[in-house]
Amino acid sequence: MANATDTFETTGFSRRERVFSAINSASGWLDALGFSWLVPILKIAAGDNPREQLGELKRVLLVPLMGIAVFLTAWGVLAPQVQTSLGAVPGPVQVWQQTVNLWQDHVREREKAAAFYERQDERNAKLEAAGKTDKVKWRTYTGKPTYIDQIGTSLVTVGLGFFFATLVAVPLGIASGLSRTVNGAINPLIQIFKPVSPLAWLPIVTMIISAVYANPMDWLPKSLLISAVTVTLCSMWPTLINTALGVASVDKDLMNVSRVLQLPTRKTVTQIVLPSSLPLIFTGLRLSLGVGWMVLIAAEMLAQNPGLGKFVWDEFQNGSSQSLAKIMVAVLTIGLIGFALDRLMYALQRAFTFSANR
Repeated sequence: MANATDTFETTGFSRRERVFSAINSASGWLDALGFSWLVPILKIAAGDNPREQLGELKRVLLVPLMGIAVFLTAWGVLAPQVQTSLGAVPGPVQVWQQTVNLWQDHVREREKAAAFYERQDERNAKLEAAGKTDKVKWRTYTGKPTYIDQIGTSLVTVGLGFFFATLVAVPLGIASGLSRTVNGAINPLIQIFKPVSPLAWLPIVTMIISAVYANPMDWLPKSLLISAVTVTLCSMWPTLINTALGVASVDKDLMNVSRVLQLPTRKTVTQIVLPSSLPLIFTGLRLSLGVGWMVLIAAEMLAQNPGLGKFVWDEFQNGSSQSLAKIMVAVLTIGLIGFALDRLMYALQRAFTFSANR
């Protein structure tokens, strides 16, 4: 009987240990995704010391929530005191109301699109049944882009610009880190072009794209490409610099081993240089994505590419009583999406780099 009890206690203990091991393993990912506050809750549910975990929960959840609550209170109290040409500065309640209105506008627009395609299908079905297939026509719904559509366009634009920036910056950074000659050649260019504002790049990019991309494809409008290239030119520098630094910091013993083994350059880069420098490369990618997201808004404003930047500019030009609240909705949206993109890149860094998982 004693042996059975001991076995039960040992089994229960090992099971509890496995649960805590799983929670500890998941804690890094939860932290990377911005959900670190779930860890103490899971540990309390698993039977850990409640007092200790409640203290941790207070630090990672309650304190940030208190900061947000203080900010919202100050905003709600002070905003009505400031009068602008569009009326008083909207508080949190007015901004939330406009958030709901923008979502409802999106739903109504999607319903109109669905009704349009339904009528089109019915009409074409009748024509086909009557043998008039030559009169069948398929048209795309051309309603106005909604706020949600503009968020999607901005994400596509920044993703395209970030992709171009990565394609250019990572190979150049590797070459710069491996060769002092290449580094000496491109370092002055980095120092000259890195501080240039997107407002300065945009006219040049617009003229070049307009001349080279004279026949734009439907899936890649000229205005979108202009914004994406502007994002590329402004966001590539952190990735280039961090990649060069990461490659230059690779353990010299590893590089000497590759020379002794006479590894081809391609194998040296893929098997030694890249794995060792990935943490710094991902740091550069995170910085580049953040810079690109900031640059995008200004680029969309001036290029008049549909997106959050154009939405802000249109609302500013509109000058209605609701415009300021809608602009604030866009500002909060930009901030939240920027935070989500950074967390996503950090999660990818944890997935692909050894040092982030230690």
